[in-house]
Amino acid sequence: MLLLKKITLLLNPVRIYNMPYMYILRCIDDTYYTGSTWDLDRRLEQHNAGEGANYTSKRIPVALVYYEYYDSISTAYEREKQIQGWNRAKKKALINGNKEELHLSSECSNETHFSNKK
Repeated sequence: MLLLKKITLLLNPVRIYNMPYMYILRCIDDTYYTGSTWDLDRRLEQHNAGEGANYTSKRIPVALVYYEYYDSISTAYEREKQIQGWNRAKKKALINGNKEELHLSSECSNETHFSNKK
């Protein structure tokens, strides 16, 4: 169950500790990294120390741009895997809280899709 949606970099929201998180980082090269953890602050420190994922260790510093928290780590991990399959535009729409763009990014744009038939 999703309990929290978006943060902005300008705010310092109070986080609930000992809850599993799904998070998105913006790397120095403006790419996104999606992960899950029990301790968001510690994990962010690890990423910025080059001790996180191999991907982020080559792209530091990183900034937390979005997170959600869940009742179970398995649900956070499922959400992580879902978002990892998204394209950049869809991730950006989620980060920005743009529901309309998120919806448009979810629509099939293949020429063979029924909605694209003339």
